[in-house]
Amino acid sequence: MIYVDEHIGRIDVAAALEAVSQQRREHAIRYRQERDRRLSLAVYLLLCRGLKEEYGITEPPVFEFGDHGKPMLASRPDIHFNMSHCREAAACVIADHPVGIDVESIRAYDQELIERTMNEDEQRLITHSLTPREEFTRLWTMKESVLKLTGKGISEDLHHVLDDAIRYRFVTECRNGYIYTWCEYNNN
Repeated sequence: MIYVDEHIGRIDVAAALEAVSQQRREHAIRYRQERDRRLSLAVYLLLCRGLKEEYGITEPPVFEFGDHGKPMLASRPDIHFNMSHCREAAACVIADHPVGIDVESIRAYDQELIERTMNEDEQRLITHSLTPREEFTRLWTMKESVLKLTGKGISEDLHHVLDDAIRYRFVTECRNGYIYTWCEYNNN
């Protein structure tokens, strides 16, 4: 199930800090900017909401981390989740199988960034798109959701992340100034 919050500014930071685990509280207060604290808390609160709605879990979750930093629930390794946030929104996906999610603000067109992160076919898709900024962001969120699904993070050549895209099932949505993509392994 996907959970999205576009109302980050409404979060009461003091109240949220009281509602989260000590681990997340320490994580959130490390941010210097209040907006970043809000985003960190918002995405965690989405996870809490989803865990309560889907699994009846009411205790704030504590994380363990994989080799490349992918979080997992210390007490429930059978529950899979992934979280992401950008300036406009926080997003969380929860499932009983591995999942990855990325949410990104739709950025200004940057040819250098496109060349550095996209292969030639992807660059053509972007160049020939009626909405190149959105097409770049869609492809970027697909790549990052795969890397988060696999637990690798942005540690490999981004040009080839989607070479085996048939291995994954993607769900992408464009909303108010941002795009999110979540993915899972394609079991067909």
